Amino acid sequence: MTILHDINPIAIPLPFWPHGIHWYGLMYLLAFGAAWWLGTHRVRAGRLPGVDENGFGDLLFYGMLGVVLGGRIGYVFFYAFDQLLADPMFLLRINEGGMSFHGGLIGVMVAGAWWSRARRIHFFDTLDFVAPLVPAGLGFGRLGNYIGGELWGKPTNSGWGVIFPRSDLGSYSGASMEQLRELHASGALDAYARHPSQLYQALLEGLVMFLVLFFFSRKPRPRYAVSGMFALLYGVFRFVVEFVRVPDENLGYLAFGWLTMGQLLSLPLIAVGLGLLWMSRRAPVFGANPPSNAASS
Repeated sequence: MTILHDINPIAIPLPFWPHGIHWYGLMYLLAFGAAWWLGTHRVRAGRLPGVDENGFGDLLFYGMLGVVLGGRIGYVFFYAFDQLLADPMFLLRINEGGMSFHGGLIGVMVAGAWWSRARRIHFFDTLDFVAPLVPAGLGFGRLGNYIGGELWGKPTNSGWGVIFPRSDLGSYSGASMEQLRELHASGALDAYARHPSQLYQALLEGLVMFLVLFFFSRKPRPRYAVSGMFALLYGVFRFVVEFVRVPDENLGYLAFGWLTMGQLLSLPLIAVGLGLLWMSRRAPVFGANPPSNAASS
């Protein structure tokens, strides 16, 4: 049985703000809240030696800036560069949507490098600490994509297909929500059902990655190992899901009739993940509750 996507993307209407507060924005708050909660517990457990909760608060603040600025800049440069050339102010119109994970990742890495240098901590010790904090946010973000009815998948005959009103509904495009409900009840919209690729990504990039990295990092690991596992898992999961996700309309397929920008950007992550895991074989173990002065090593 197909599902009609019938969710209001505005979580809290505001009389003085026409856009209201969207579920997608609340998902960002949940993502940062989850990172703060988990990171605080890991700091208290000595998983980032020499750093207290105030130091972690600084890292989280810089990371939040990296996510927002890097995510927006990355989206514009990776997916909408032509729009930037036509209208440079497009970069600032975040209310029109458009955030890139790969751009956000670069932003977080820049923020982490800045913070690590000030603290005299090895950059990858910081990344290994941060990596398990990210998947929960990715999961919340993909749930926000689903609630907003964006980034849907390709058509499917599966019983869990979802009909997104903003997608191509043929002659029914432009119908009111009330009309779509009646058409869905009659089965007329079943042919337009699509993969809920946002939920696939929420499951893989969010829940599965969180569980793997959480349990993998509970035991002190050699430097590079946790970061490598994160990069490898995300790269593989994103590459696979892209096969059932509709490519960005302004880009389409880049090559071979199936390669998307998301897949192209994920290939370096897979390579980096494998490389970091290989490097970790002879790297020192970090985060095993050493004395606090270990942070300057």
